[in-house]
Amino acid sequence: MLDKVSDLPALMADIGARAKAAARILAQTPGATKDAALRAMADAVEAAVPGILAANAADVARATVAGMAASFVDRLTLDEGRIAAIAAALRDIAALPDPVGAVTEAWTRPNGLTIRRVRTPIGTIGVIYESRPNVTADAGALCLKAGNAVILRGGSDSAESSRAIHAALAKGLGAAGLPADAIQIVPVSDRAAVGEMLAGLGGAIDVIVPRGGRSLVERVQRDARVPVFAHLEGLCHVYVDKAAALDMAVAVTLNSKMRRTGICGSAETLLVDRDVAGTHLAPILDALVANGCEVRGSDAVRAIYPQANAASKEDFRTEYLDAIISVDIVDGVEGAIAHIARFSSGHTEAIVTQDAAAAERFFNAVDSAILLHNASTQFADGGEFGFGGEIGIATGKMHARGPVGVEQLTSFNYRVSGTGQLRP
Repeated sequence: MLDKVSDLPALMADIGARAKAAARILAQTPGATKDAALRAMADAVEAAVPGILAANAADVARATVAGMAASFVDRLTLDEGRIAAIAAALRDIAALPDPVGAVTEAWTRPNGLTIRRVRTPIGTIGVIYESRPNVTADAGALCLKAGNAVILRGGSDSAESSRAIHAALAKGLGAAGLPADAIQIVPVSDRAAVGEMLAGLGGAIDVIVPRGGRSLVERVQRDARVPVFAHLEGLCHVYVDKAAALDMAVAVTLNSKMRRTGICGSAETLLVDRDVAGTHLAPILDALVANGCEVRGSDAVRAIYPQANAASKEDFRTEYLDAIISVDIVDGVEGAIAHIARFSSGHTEAIVTQDAAAAERFFNAVDSAILLHNASTQFADGGEFGFGGEIGIATGKMHARGPVGVEQLTSFNYRVSGTGQLRP
């Protein structure tokens, strides 16, 4: 990847123009052709495992020398299993129904006009992301399936890995006879390239999707001149209700926090109903501590579990992305709802309870993109939703919300058929 080019605006404008031309082709490409390309991409990724691993090793080495946090390095690291998962996700996306052309609703007016609402591609998607090289494949594949061209701008920390994966995607496009410009990766690390994308590349980019830390997403939301699908952070909660089964509460909380601490669906705050704090709190926290998690508790928590470190109010606003959890005691489901309303980022929240009415109250009152009952917050993932993958988790309320998969990467138009009707 190049650090600088002599004429960055010209380079980026050319990338945008080529993407826009490719998007016009993709909008008319049959689903079978797109699926063939996706399967060819999966084959190419599997064939390129040694090269992808070598490229990733170089990225990881640089991150380690730079003293990056362990959670950051984990997000960056690929192994044979994770690369196999990338290939499997490509095949899963190929197996999904083609969203383009799907009729989502149809009706006939009293005057005989028939109206259909039909899914269409958005056009060109710009994806700006940081340390996760798998996003290169996920974003490229999902955009292709939805008939969109995509311009990828990965972080410099994962540049070698992303470039190796992109090369495999390009081989898949070629094998299916689709334009290489359908999936492009920005070849420079110069941050000014991001600014060019946020300006829309002369109308070439229709939507921007940022996937990364708070500073990146805030910049995109502040500076973008095109629509944005974004979430600022994944400040996710697990609430253990008085009607929670203890074994389930321990297992769900432990998985929510510790399965992978560096992903946006990792739980950052545990809330426990005051009515069961005496019986449920210590076993849950013991399991977390035994698995290497630091516990930061409120005064009420430390009165029951004195070995917890003291939590500040800022802890309850913090997305740790690490083996740290903040813990508080609340007054029932209403206390949990109030706490989440105050501190949540609107990403994902879970309730553990055997009381269906409490779960329904939680679902109706908590305004987050994903809500779970008796299940881990780490299911906040497009692949787990059956979307084949995701381009991110959107916490806004316009167009896309929650996992942004193939359907969320489409727009729609209205197709009206008549028999010569005239408006009086």
